[in-house]
Amino acid sequence: MRFAVMIEGQEGVGWEDWLDLAETCERVGIESLFRSDHYLSVDGQHDLGALDAWGTICALATVTERLRLGTLVSPATFRHPSNLAKLAVTADHISGGRIELGLGTGWHDAEHRAFGFPDPSFGRLAEQVEVVHGILSPGSFSFTGDHYVLEDLDAQPKPVQSPLPLILGGAAKPRGAALAARYAAEYNVVHATPEEAGAARERLRAACEAAGRDPGTLTFSLMHGLALGADAAQADDRARRLGGAEGWVRGTPAQVVERLREYEAVGVERVFLQHLLFRELDVLELLAAEVVPAFS
Repeated sequence: MRFAVMIEGQEGVGWEDWLDLAETCERVGIESLFRSDHYLSVDGQHDLGALDAWGTICALATVTERLRLGTLVSPATFRHPSNLAKLAVTADHISGGRIELGLGTGWHDAEHRAFGFPDPSFGRLAEQVEVVHGILSPGSFSFTGDHYVLEDLDAQPKPVQSPLPLILGGAAKPRGAALAARYAAEYNVVHATPEEAGAARERLRAACEAAGRDPGTLTFSLMHGLALGADAAQADDRARRLGGAEGWVRGTPAQVVERLREYEAVGVERVFLQHLLFRELDVLELLAAEVVPAFS
């Protein structure tokens, strides 16, 4: 199992926080640092700041050497797919090939109303995924859809990575699973139980087989909340401050390993752990020292 730290950047995470998080992840050997792509707090705390996701990633790429960076996920409503593809390619070049691009429909109604973004729809996402994939691929590309039209585009430069990984996610329902089977390198389920994750994995397997794709080429991952402590008292304190963290990956390192083994058994290959107490950097040190090695 591979590990990524997931930060909800819209909840007041400032630039100094991002520097501290990236430095700690790279120093302790955590493979990846991902962030959400929101402009307003999803907890309704609209006094909290939100730096732009791709601006943050491009900047972090200049101050890191090994850490992989990406979004989980960038809403199709925020940017034209040509803009999004160009941002991802730019970040990939700045980082020397350490970028992953998560794409999603978008869902936060208050955010869309406040900033004037169009209403989310699966149709818009499906077109965006196809356009971004076409732009990032070798050769010229044209597209005509309900939302976007591109004519004979051979965007340069291409990504350093070939291909630059695209991540889709959700509940692996038929339309989403079919889209992932065509275009994604990875599919991510959110806050699922082991049983739900296993069922989603089987639906993705079937979608890949229907598309003529080897299911083993589609990485399967999970995003879940983390409440980790060096001992039971510290873990319980963190869970309390996180509102109880019911159903989360929580407890001492041994308990977290045991919980993650349940997900590993149903096919989860990578876990994105939401670190909401983002200024408590000792959580990342503990994760790297006592949890990650158990899966090496």
